[in-house]
Amino acid sequence: MIKKVRKSYNTLKWVSGIMLFFILLLVAASRHLSVRFQPIIKAQVRDLVLNATDSLYRIEFSDVSTNFITGRASLSDVKITPDTNILKKMVGLKHAPNNIYYIQLKELAIKNFHPFNLLRYKKVKIDLLLFDNPEIIMVNKQLEFNELKKPFSDKSPYDYISKFVKELKVKTIDLKNISFKYVNKNLAVPEVDSIKNLNVTLKNWLIDKNSVRDTSRFYLLKDVVINLNNYSFATPDSLYHINLNQLDFRASSGKLNVKSFSVVPRYTEMDFGRTVGFSKDRFDIQMSNISLEGINLPLYVRKQELYATEMNVDNGSISVFNNNELPKKTEIKIGKYPHQLLQKFKGLLTIKQLNLSNVDLTYAEFDRASKQKGKITFEKTSGSITNITNSEKIKSKNPYMFANLTSYMMGQGKLNVNFRFDLTANDGAFSYSGTLGEMDGRTLNRITKPLGMVEVKSGRVKKLEFDITANDNLAEGKVKFAFNDLSVALLKKEEGRDHLVKQGLMSFLANAMIINSDNPKSDGVLVATPIKFERQKTASFFSFIWKTLFQGIKHSVGVTPEKEKKIKEQIAKFEKIKVDREKRRMIRLKRKAIREKNGL
Repeated sequence: MIKKVRKSYNTLKWVSGIMLFFILLLVAASRHLSVRFQPIIKAQVRDLVLNATDSLYRIEFSDVSTNFITGRASLSDVKITPDTNILKKMVGLKHAPNNIYYIQLKELAIKNFHPFNLLRYKKVKIDLLLFDNPEIIMVNKQLEFNELKKPFSDKSPYDYISKFVKELKVKTIDLKNISFKYVNKNLAVPEVDSIKNLNVTLKNWLIDKNSVRDTSRFYLLKDVVINLNNYSFATPDSLYHINLNQLDFRASSGKLNVKSFSVVPRYTEMDFGRTVGFSKDRFDIQMSNISLEGINLPLYVRKQELYATEMNVDNGSISVFNNNELPKKTEIKIGKYPHQLLQKFKGLLTIKQLNLSNVDLTYAEFDRASKQKGKITFEKTSGSITNITNSEKIKSKNPYMFANLTSYMMGQGKLNVNFRFDLTANDGAFSYSGTLGEMDGRTLNRITKPLGMVEVKSGRVKKLEFDITANDNLAEGKVKFAFNDLSVALLKKEEGRDHLVKQGLMSFLANAMIINSDNPKSDGVLVATPIKFERQKTASFFSFIWKTLFQGIKHSVGVTPEKEKKIKEQIAKFEKIKVDREKRRMIRLKRKAIREKNGL
């Protein structure tokens, strides 16, 4: 038995020794081959980059590490830079690209690469090409001759590498944790944007005889996957943080998804304006489930033109607040309607249709007179905006942007509104029409009391219809406002009191002499109110819309300039009577004092 055990042990020892010998032999051979082929690989890589880019780019690296057993190789301290002299020549010959890249990274790793295929078959096949923590600078300069460039170059990428290899195929190219900087040199002063923590995966990159003609590929790739997680940056004015969580894009589907996007002010509502030093709108934006479809990635890479067939936003909120007690900064807002700002956008942008679902809009203001905050809300806003573009080519076919939205004013009245924006109008022409459904008028007290010093005591909104045409300076149209049982109380702020107090006489006169309690009246005729409202040059787009409609509402309930003049005259008479009565009282008191002094 002992002999058998010793025999098995000796056999195992010999087998292990032989295996170890062969492993050491393979390692030694791998190292020998690595040293032997290292100069060849270095030269091949440099020549490959030069030839594949028509000598525009050069690659430099400090060392090459290879392992022929595992099929792994790596380049250390890699730098890929353009040759400026070659670039100038290419510009002169009118075949330079719009984008130039500068790439730097500590290590470029290649996995499952077998040099024997290169040496024997002249084919390079790699499973994974890994760029770890690369720093990339992309410089864009739009060159006119590229506008008319043919879809395919006369010389394909294969022509550049065919002297060295028959095929270059990389299954996956991973760029992990990219630091990316974009330089726009199409302006008088170049602009720089940067982003970090970006991940890009390039799928199935192939250069052979036919790949350039493969219509299922773009830039010789089958797909591009982009991921960005938890990206945040402060705006240049340091007033906001912009946060983006989980962006995913896949070029093959042309679809981009964003889990959440937010614009978060760094100061509270009241501190915001005080920090700025004047009255300024404060925005708080929270959006989730954002998607874009039909994105044309090659168009964006080539011309920085963002084109998407559809954009969707599900669930979100936009809140605007302004502290009206602070000094106002005079700012001319002519030319700053939404469609006018779109035309001034630096890059080309086209979104065929934007769909909104369940978005809450809020505007709030702190009033200097009432010392209170008023708020108006448009809840569960849904609808679509079509033909969002600043492209001259698209505007020549369709010069209008349309917005069809449904919302609930103060969470009650259903509001349907349709906008039409003329994208080519020099005077900012646009129009809007819509209807507001039935709601309790007292709901409006959240905005009328703090901002208008008016309390709706009773009243039922039956229907509000409006149809307005406007431009930079003027709004004209018609408002039909149906309501019944309207009664109001006028308020004022008294020193030392936190709440507003009623003005009894003023309220009585307003209800008796000005306010129409019903429209239509007993005759059943609904009175329509014509609108003609001039815009203040400092008024914003939404302020202009609101004040235009408010003029129609005021006139519909009876607050016309003629009636306002009449009530002011009547109030002046009452004030005069009050003063005269007080004078007579003082005279009587004076006479009484004289009589008492004289003992009469």
